[in-house]
This record gives sequence, structure tokens and C-alpha cells, in this order.
Amino acid sequence: MEHIFLCVLLLLNTHINSGHSEDDDALPKATLTVEPNPVFPGETVTLTCSVGSDSIWNYQWYKDRNDNVVSQSVRHIITGDTLTINGSTVNEGPYWCQGERESRPTSSSISDPVTITVNALPRASVSVSPQGLLYSGETVSLQCDIPGYTDWTYYWFRDNQHLPSQTSKGIIFTIPITLTGQTGQTGQYRCEGLRTDRPQRSLPSDDVTISVTALPKATLTVEPNPVFPGETVTFMCSVGSYSSWSYKWYKDRNDNVVSQSGYSNIRVSHISKAAESDQGQYWCEGNRVSRPTSSQPSDPVTLTVKALPTASVKIVTPQGLLYPGETVTLQCDISDYTDWTYRWFRYSEELPIQTRKTIISLSDQAGQYQCVGTRRGRPQKSDHSSALPIIITALPKTTLTVKPNPAYTGETVTLTCSVGSYSSWSYKWYKDRNDNVVSQSGYSNIGVSHTISRAAESDQGQYRCEGNRVSRPTSSQPSDPVTLTVKALPTASVKIVTPQGLLYPGETVTLQCDISDYTDWTYRWFRYSEELPIQTRKTIISLSDQAGQYQCVGTRRGRPQKSDHSSALPIIITALPKTTLTVKPNPAYTGETVTLTCSVGSYSSWSYKWYKDRNDNVVSQSGYSNIRVSHISKAAESDQGQYWCEGNRVSRPTSSQPSDPVTLTVKALPTALVKIVTPQGLLYPGETVTLQCDISDYTGWTYRWFRYNEELPIQTRKNIISLSDQAGQYQCVGTRRGRPQKSDHSSALPIIITDYQPKTTLTSDKEDIFTGDSVTLSCTVASPGWKFYWYRHRPDSTPVTTTSGYSYTVSWVSVSDGGQYWCRAGRGDPVYYTLYSDPVQIIITERPVAVLILQPNWTQIFRGETVTMRCDIQGGGDTDWDYRWYNNSQLFSPFNTKPEYRISPVYRSNSDSYTCEGVKGNKFSKTSEAVKLTVSDQPQPVLSISPQWLNPGASVMLSCGVKELSTDWRFSWYRTVPYRAGLPSLSDKSYSLQPLSDNVTREDSYTLIPAGATPTGGYVCRAGRGDPVYHTLYSQPQFLWSGDLHPSVSLTVNPNTTQHFTSKSLSLICELKGNSTGWRLKRYTETAWPSQCPSTWRSITESTCTITSLETWSSGVFWCESGSGEYSNAVNITVNDGDVILESPVHPVTEGDSVTLTCTFRYQETNPKLKTDFYKDGVLIKNETTGEMTIPTVSKSDEGLYKCKSGEGESPESWVTVRVVSPGSSTSVLVGVVVGLVVAGVLLVILLVLLWRYQNRKGSCFNRIFWPPQPQTTNQDPQQDQGSGYTHQQHGDTNIYDTINPSDNNDNDASAAGPSHVTYAQIQLKKLDKKKKEKRNDPQENPVYSEVKTGKATAAAGPVDVTYAEVDLQKKVKAKKKRETATPPETESVYSLVKPYTSPAAAGLVDVTYAEVDLQKKVKAKKKRAIRQEGAVKHNATRSASMQPLAVVYWPYTTNPRERATPPEADSVYSRLKPHSCPGP
Repeated sequence: MEHIFLCVLLLLNTHINSGHSEDDDALPKATLTVEPNPVFPGETVTLTCSVGSDSIWNYQWYKDRNDNVVSQSVRHIITGDTLTINGSTVNEGPYWCQGERESRPTSSSISDPVTITVNALPRASVSVSPQGLLYSGETVSLQCDIPGYTDWTYYWFRDNQHLPSQTSKGIIFTIPITLTGQTGQTGQYRCEGLRTDRPQRSLPSDDVTISVTALPKATLTVEPNPVFPGETVTFMCSVGSYSSWSYKWYKDRNDNVVSQSGYSNIRVSHISKAAESDQGQYWCEGNRVSRPTSSQPSDPVTLTVKALPTASVKIVTPQGLLYPGETVTLQCDISDYTDWTYRWFRYSEELPIQTRKTIISLSDQAGQYQCVGTRRGRPQKSDHSSALPIIITALPKTTLTVKPNPAYTGETVTLTCSVGSYSSWSYKWYKDRNDNVVSQSGYSNIGVSHTISRAAESDQGQYRCEGNRVSRPTSSQPSDPVTLTVKALPTASVKIVTPQGLLYPGETVTLQCDISDYTDWTYRWFRYSEELPIQTRKTIISLSDQAGQYQCVGTRRGRPQKSDHSSALPIIITALPKTTLTVKPNPAYTGETVTLTCSVGSYSSWSYKWYKDRNDNVVSQSGYSNIRVSHISKAAESDQGQYWCEGNRVSRPTSSQPSDPVTLTVKALPTALVKIVTPQGLLYPGETVTLQCDISDYTGWTYRWFRYNEELPIQTRKNIISLSDQAGQYQCVGTRRGRPQKSDHSSALPIIITDYQPKTTLTSDKEDIFTGDSVTLSCTVASPGWKFYWYRHRPDSTPVTTTSGYSYTVSWVSVSDGGQYWCRAGRGDPVYYTLYSDPVQIIITERPVAVLILQPNWTQIFRGETVTMRCDIQGGGDTDWDYRWYNNSQLFSPFNTKPEYRISPVYRSNSDSYTCEGVKGNKFSKTSEAVKLTVSDQPQPVLSISPQWLNPGASVMLSCGVKELSTDWRFSWYRTVPYRAGLPSLSDKSYSLQPLSDNVTREDSYTLIPAGATPTGGYVCRAGRGDPVYHTLYSQPQFLWSGDLHPSVSLTVNPNTTQHFTSKSLSLICELKGNSTGWRLKRYTETAWPSQCPSTWRSITESTCTITSLETWSSGVFWCESGSGEYSNAVNITVNDGDVILESPVHPVTEGDSVTLTCTFRYQETNPKLKTDFYKDGVLIKNETTGEMTIPTVSKSDEGLYKCKSGEGESPESWVTVRVVSPGSSTSVLVGVVVGLVVAGVLLVILLVLLWRYQNRKGSCFNRIFWPPQPQTTNQDPQQDQGSGYTHQQHGDTNIYDTINPSDNNDNDASAAGPSHVTYAQIQLKKLDKKKKEKRNDPQENPVYSEVKTGKATAAAGPVDVTYAEVDLQKKVKAKKKRETATPPETESVYSLVKPYTSPAAAGLVDVTYAEVDLQKKVKAKKKRAIRQEGAVKHNATRSASMQPLAVVYWPYTTNPRERATPPEADSVYSRLKPHSCPGP
């Protein structure tokens, strides 16, 4: 079969080179013409069919499909070679025609299809100027616009009534001014157009309603009204709507403008100081620049001006003449109104403090008085009153006399006051100030005199008086002032005559009173302010017990009659000097001499007396001296007691006070005590005994020792040593330089010697221990005070250590510390030793080691898993051990007989460091190394899908990732289905989960190879490990989307673009087809779970969603989902808050269609056409000035990321997907192959002849080697193809090579090669349809391409023609379940390569041909077999019989020996023929 294919390929090549064309014998072709096309609704279309030959043909008409024959009907009228279609309304087509006749050929080829396009009629539109509300008096312009054509005749309608007079494009009319705004011009207007050419009419415009709005009304307010003269009147004019008004005010007449304002919303005009001439009618109106330009005038308002009320002033009291000082009451009377506040004026100057109706005028305020009233209400003031004169009459004068003047302190002074005229006066006296009325005490208000008794200096000053009476005048003028002078009395003083100096108790004092000036004084004496009645002389005698404050005063008959009291003279008695007694030493010790010293600190020549215990017990008396001493020799306890002393002398003071008592204490001497220092306990022969003499209190002792009462002269220290042969009675006594100088003798201490040597006893707390433990040895002996010596291995060796205590501890023992131990004790100096103890054996072995093993030994444990910790004791045997468990060094399980500790389930609180140790009795193993247990929350794996948008035929990779450090997971894979009870479900019950086939894998990836039903939808994974299995949480669902339309439902977007501006609206609708129901709109964003349309978006139904105002977070992927788990096409919506978006198709674009990309500016109306740069995959591809880029015939190579950039900004990127039209049945290809095989015999002869001629022309031989070409990789994002040497654009499963690069041998000697001549040819083979032999399939289906290239040869090889052929066979591949990542299948192709091969220099020229046929089919899970042999076929896969496009490609072969061809892929068929040498040229 392989040879047959090769023959076919070569046959086709020969067929091409021979110039033969399959069209040489083709049927005549029918030609279809359509007039008119395009057509407008309602027009008649005529289709004419013709065949080029002269014969008479009958014609068959087809519509939409080749088998849909058009029959005669009302709409379709068939006459000969024409088909007339009446009343076209929508696009018709496509249409075909075909000729038939009786003679051969009995039929023609079917015509090319023609589609009848029905264009919509242009629609008229009416524009109104001005825009907005229309007002009375304005001129309105209507214009009829019809796009696309010219030469229109216009028809206007108002309220559906034709306006025959209006035939121009625009009409103009003026609205009459009315108050209501309603006129005959209001109504609904529309227009439409008629013309001679096609289209002959337009669609009528929509109705435009013309309504007239009344002008806004001006409102005038006048405040106040009525008004009083002089007031300010405010006129306020306002228009309730619009702004920026200017206003005019009118008075009495329409043409009398009294005021005009600039532009403002509310305008105010004032009349200041209104007068009667301002009365009248006022109104206003508004004017403005913008529409409406004026307002209606306001209603008129009448202003009234009233006269002010009148004020008058009168005197209320008193009547008649007015005198100074009188109070005059004036009153202001105002007719009408109340609540007046009054203003008073004197000589036209306002009196500011007078605001009441009545005021009081004082005597000095004569003048002309007026008043006026003010009030809060209106009127706010009255007229001024007439002036009222106030005249004052002078008062009568008063006379004052004062006697005596000057006066002495304490005398009586009389003041006399009189008035010369009138009668019945009463008087007031004033001092120093007019307002200082003299106090009533001692005064009389009525009479002619006023008396000051006991005048004092404070009474001095100026006095005046005035009269007062009941009848008028009620007062007189004050008298002239009289100054009163008050002189001070003579001064008395007291002094001491004798004695001089300090005064002591018992002495007599003489005092004297001296008074300056005047004579004939009689004296009075006072002590503490109490008069001494018997003392009237100038001098007096005070006794020693009469200390105090003394004063005196003098009296006489003439003026002044007395003196002032003298100042007080204090008589102070000074205490007698104090005696001081000192006693030394005190305390005294028995037998010491005590000295008593008595002294007086001041004065001299004292004699002293000593007293003991009682005042009458004089124990000693001395003569006169300054200091006196008394002695007590050999003090005894009887001398203890209280002592004091006192002094006496001849001169003042003659005695002293007694001293304070001093207590003399006589103490006993310190006590001495003898004790044994060392050794304690029994005394053994040969030991040295140390004695110590302890004396309580004091230091610095010198010791004297006695044995049997005989002093040991050489022993003077506190401690003495008594030898073992010096037993006896020992005493001591102490002496010192300081007090006390000696102690008492101690009691006798006996020294007794025992007659045997002691022995020690050695014990151990442990005998069998581990290294690192400690052991304590104890050495005991009968008596205390020993030092202990410790020995190991031999008792006569050097001691291991010496201790002062009886125990010895060996810490952290090692094996070398084991063996026999001894001890003995010693004390004294020289040391006295005991006998050695008996030995003790210590056995030390290595400490076992505990090893903690964590099972499972994972680096990361999760909450809910089971953890077992095992404690193995290494080196200590496996039995008799108990176990302790520690958490962070804290014991939490002190006794456990099993070596395992299980935590199930484990929680985060169990995270910590764990250790263990073994316990056997009192022995412990080493603590294990700490094992860190880290417990994390139950993990949730992360699922990723690549690619997330399904590409037809491509595989999809699911990847499930758990936390980095966790291991040993097995992964389960699920697809989401609508929630159903009983199935595994997500926690929020949004979806149930359906396991995928073979859904448990050890690998963290799962490959989906789409086949059959589309795999779009949601996917979930989770992981598990351990036994029993511990599961993670389910991952968040991830979705695999497809842009291809679904047969039951499609998601439509309005506006139909992927990018949208914020604040705009967007509608998404699940459009159902047929009887499909139960679809809901869903969405997915990068930061949110899939959800239904939020209620805030005003969802109409579950399948419809309207977003009234888009936000950036509205971006996401939207799709429709059915109750059975089916998914519609998905749409990726991007909401941009910038100013530029790219409008691109929402759904995939079909290959061959036209696509327009539009760059839209947010404010498009201000800049409708943007100069725009368009980018694809980040590369600038086009510049447009219209803001649009059109791809007229889109191909797979146009797929990619697009964006646009203009002066207004840059849009986001959007992916444009191109879908290749699915190829039809491969039957025609198979038919072509069968036909080729039938004629193969004939053509094979021609082929062999051609090959023979070709071989002779080249002068070479052929050896044939079939070898696969190097595979071409495809890396798509999500579907991008890259090629090498040419641009490969993949349309579905068809390969098109549209750019051919010259071949390159990549040889170091390539420069030596001749010119490269490459020829390319393409042959398109069309399949025949089995249904009708005279009909053919769509010309776009199932193409087969062939390309022919000639390459260049190297210099060594000579000219070479090389032929390559590629046959691409494809069929559907069923999805295969894989646990490992599978590489998506490469394009299924059959290649034939013809490459030259250069033989060694010794051989002749060799031509080598390589051919490869790559066949693939389903692969079953079994081991592959490789068969290699000459002429044999190697398989690991076969393919089904369906054949896809055939491509024949030729290219040259390199002669570089190091550039080896890539070994064939596994799924390849190849054979190799060894070359042989040919004769040289």
C-alpha cells in the first residue's frame, strides 16, 4: 500500500509537470446575474441564468442548499432563464442555477452562488432648533435629515396631517406670546422623503413633539408697605426658575423705568428716606441673555407713605420756682402706638442715659429740653417735640462756728449751724467730703449745734453744714468750711531705777514715771492694765514675785488735764545658773575608782554640795572654787544610785539651781569559759586536743591558763593545745588594757582520753549505674570533726579527693569511674587517722540512647491527620523499659509502658518539639533528640487549568498543587455538576462533584484530551495520603471555557464587544434554542467565586442580567450554565476606567469572515475619528486615521492579543479567536485516490519513462531512503503557531504554507554551490458529492495542496533536483485517559522527502531520496515493538481510513555530514534502500 501511495505522488508530480489540467474536459458553467443587487425592501429582483453555449437550455434554480429546488410561487416567478422575486424584505440566498438539456452534456456546472442583499431604507430624522423648552415669542426651526442620498423632496406632517405648503428640508415658524404657552403651532411633527432614483423613498422619521412653555413670571415684593417718611423701602424682584437675570422696575407707567440691575438671580432696589412723593404703583420684569430671554411682568404693588406720630414735653414735678438740688420730673407724651423708647435732648444734645418716658433733671441741668420716641415696630420713630426751658433759683446760705478750736485729745467740741432766712430748718454736718455725713453718734439732726465728745486726731478736718426743711426750698446752700485741729496729750514713760542688769528671783526693783511738759502731775500706776490703787507717787517698788507689764499716766487740773498712758515696761526675772554633774566612769566595774565632778557654767567663786538618792542626804561639801571633784574608790554594788549637786556664792546670783540627777551603775566583770575546739567527741590516744577560752563581750584579751590551779606561764593565747598525755582540770582568765581590764576565772574543764583507734564505714546509694549519672559514697565514723579521704582501686594509693563532709558524689560518671572504693577519716594537726573502711564495688555501663521516630515522617503534618511517635532505646535492651514523653521539655506523659504515643487526630495546638526517654527503675536513658512537629490547618490545594480557554483538538492540563513541603499525596480529580444530595459537594453546596475516570493519580497533573462532548465546565481536585486516608479540602473550582457557540444556548452581550467603559450599561442574555430550559447566567472573576448575577445589577431573570452602571470589578468571564451541568460559550468582559477601549468581537471569528476592530474614545462625540495605532501581540501592525482597522478575510494567523493606542490613551488588550471551518466528509478524497489507482497502470508507464529521462539528464542513480522530517513544534497562547523556514498558518487541520524562504544547506562550503532555483506549485483537488453526479461540494472544503521546490546542490555533488512530498492525513482522535502529562498530538501528516547524498570521493555521484510516511491512530496501552529491516514497515500506531488534506512539499538536503537528520518519531513508517555506486561522468 505504501508503494501505491508513492506511485500516486509521483504520478501527480508527472501530471503537473506535463502541463495537463483537469479543466480541459470540464462541463460548461452556468452564469447567474441579479438585478438589482443590493435591493431595497419591497423592490422586485430579477435573477438571470445563462450557459455559454448556443444550445437551448432549461434552468433549475436552487436556494440555500444544493438540494433545495426553488419552485413557482407567488413570490418566485420563473420565466425561461429568469427568476423574479417580488417584495424582498430580508436578505435572500444564496441562490444557484444550473442548465439542463437533452443532448450531451445534459447538464452544466452549477453557477457560483449569489446572495441577494436587502438594504434597509434610509430613515429620516427631525432636528429642532433651539434645543430644550420652547417659549412664547421664539422662532422655531425644524430640519429633516435623510442620510446616504440626495435630491430628496420632503413631506411634512403635523399631528398626522400633511402640511402641503412645506416641501423644503427645513421649516421655520414663530410662536406667538401667550401667558399659558399653548398655541396653534404645538403638536407632533414628522417628515419623510421621496426621490426619483433608488431608493425612491425613505422611512418616515420618528414624531417630534413641539410644546410651548409659558414665560416665567416675575414676582415683586415691597417691604415695608405702608412706609413712614424717612424709612428705607426694599423692592425685591425674582424669577422662580433659571438664572442670570437682569431686572427693570417701573412706576405708575410702563415706560417709566425707575431702576435697572445687572445680571443676578435675585435683584433688590432701595428707596432710602421715603417721602410722600414716592407713593404709587410699582412692577418689575426680568431679562437675560440665554433662553428664555425675558419674563412676564410682575403684578403691580402700590406703595403708601404715612406721617410720623407727634411728641410733646411737660414738667410733672415740682410746680413753681425750681431750686438747685431739686429733682425735676419731665414727661414725653407721644400720640398713638405703644412700646416707645424715648430719646431726650438738652440744648439739642442727646442725653444718652435717659431712655424712659419720664426723666429727672438736677439743679445744675437747666436748659432747653426736647424728646423723640423710637420703637421696634413700625413706625420706628416720632417727630421731635418742641423745646421746654428749665430755670434754677439760688438757695439760702448757711453759717458754721466751732469751739474750742484747737482741742486736745479727749475734749468735747461744739459745732453751731444757722440759716438767715426762712424757718423750721433741720441741719446736716459734713466732714471733709460733701457725701460724708457725720455719724449720728453724738450728733443731733435737729437744732443749731453738733457736739464731738472725746475728740481724737481722727476728728481733725474740714467741717461744713447745710439746712433742710419740709417746705420749699427744702435745703440751703452748704456753709463755708471750718477746719478743726486736735492736739496730742503729753507723753508718759516708765523706767527701772535699781537694780541694773539681770533680775533674779527674790530681788527688789524700783520704777519711775516721767511726763514731758507741764507740772503739778498726780501719777497713776498699772500692772497688766490693772491700776495699783496705793501707788500715786512718781517712783514705786516692785517685789521679786511681781514680774509683769508696768504702765503709768498723769492727771492735773489745768488743760491738758491728763497725759497719755506710757508704754508698758516688762519686769523679767532671770533664772539662777544651772549646775552640771558628771560621773566617770559610768558604768563602773567592781573595784574601780569613780570620780564625780560638779560645775556652774557662768560666774565664779562657787562652793558645792553633793547629794545621793535624797535631798537631805548630803554626801560631800566643798569650799569655794570654780570646779569641785569628789571620788569613790573601789566601787561596789552598794555605791550604785542617783547623785546630784548645787553651788553657792557671795555676789549676785548667790546660789545656783541643783544639777540634774545622774545614776551611777556598777557592773560585774566578764565571765571566762573553757571549751574543747578539736576534736569533738571521744578523745583517742595520740590525738592533740585544742582548748579555747571564751570571754563574753569586749576584745583585746590576753589569756592566762591554769591546770589544776597552777598557771601555765607560756600559754597566753585564746587557744592552747593539750597533748594526749596531759589530761587534767583546765581554767582560764583574761586581762586587757581597756575597761574592764580583767575577767572572772572560768570554771574547770576536765580532759579524759579513750584507749582504742576508730574505724570508718563506707556505703553507696547506687552500685549499678549508667554513664552520665551520679553516685554518692557515704563514709561514717562514731565521733564528729573529721576530714574524709577517698580511695579507688587500692587503699594505699593517693586519695582521689578529700572532703570535709562525710559524703563524696561523682557526677557525670564515665565507664572509667567504675571499680572499688575505700575511705578513712582524719582530724587534728598532725592528722590523726581512723582505720580504712571495707571496699565498695561501683559498676558503670554506657547509658542507652532514646531515638524518637515520627510516623509518618513527613515534614509537614496537617490538622486531622494521625501521628505516631515511637521511642526506641538503643543499647539498653528491649524489655523492662518504661517511657516518658516531653513536650517542649515539659513532661506530659510521665509513665507509659508502650514505646509508642499516638495523637489522633492532630491539631495545631499539638505543634511543638517532642522528646522521649526510657526509665528502668531509677535509671534513665539519654533523652532523644527533639523532633519538631508542625501542624498546619487542613490544606486546600490550588487547581490550575492550562489553557483555560479550550482550543479545538488541543489537550488541557489540570495541575493540583498542595503546600510546598508536603509529600506523598495522591490526587483525585472531579468535574463540577449541579448540586445533588448524596454526591460529594463543595462546602457551600454550589456544586456537586463527579469523579473523572481513573480520577486518583500519584501525579499532580491530569491531562484532558477533548473528544466527543466538549469538556468545558468546572473542575475540582483534592489530595489524600496516609492509611487511613487523610483528605485535604476540595480546591476552589476552576473553569475550562470555550468561546464556541453551544447548540442549545448562546450567551449574547449588548453592546457586542469585549471591552466596556465604566458607568456604561451592559446586558448579558442566555439565548435559548429549541426547548432548552433551566439555564442560569454565571460569572467568574480573579478574586471571587463564580456567582449568579448580583441583585444590585437588576437581574431580570436567572438567564438575563443588566448591569446599569459598570465598575472595574464588573470585569470577568460570563457564561450560561444549565441545571444538568452543560456550559454555553463563555465571554471575557473587561471594564476599563480609562478613556480608550478596543471594540472587538465577543465570539470567535470564523476563518474567511471580515473583522473590524474599533478604537473608541469615552467622549467620542467630541473627537469621533481618532488617529489610532493598532497592535497585535505587542507589535505595531497598522496606523489608521478613522479609528477602525478591518481585516477583510480573517485567517488563523490573525488570532492573538490586540490593543489600540491614540492621543487619548491606550486600551487594554483583548484576545481575538479565529475558528477554522470544520472540514467536511473525506469521501471525495478517497474517491480521488481510487480513481488514481485505477489509472495507475497507464500512468506508471509514463512515470517510468520520465524517471528514465530524468536520470539520464542528471547522469546519476537513485538510492531511496525514507526518513522522517524534523518535527515542528507548536507553542500557542492560547493558539499560536511558529514555523521554521516558512510561516505556517493553521486553519483547523489544514496546512497552508504562504511564505517560502530559500532553502539553506547550512554547509561550510555553501558558497561553492551554484544558484538556488526553487519552484513552487499548488494543486487544489475537489471532491465529488455522491448525491448527484452533476453537483459539486462547496469549493472551500477539503483542499489538497502540493508544493514543488527545487534546491541547490553543493559543488561536489553537481546540480541536484530534489523532490519532497508531504501528505497530511488526519482523523478524530478519541480522548485517552493519561496519568502523565501528554504532549498534544502533532498534525497528522505523511511526508515524502527526496534528498541528495554525496558519496565518498572514490565513488561516483549518488542521488538519494528520503521519504517518510507518518501514520497515527489510536494507541492501546501496551508495550511498543520496534521492527527495523530493509524494505519493512515499522509501526507503533495506525490511523483510520479517513484522509485529510494532502500536501506535497519539496526542499533540498544538506551535505554537511555533521548535520544528521533527527531520528524518526515513534509513530512513523520508514524504509531505507542502501545506495550503490554509479559510474562517474
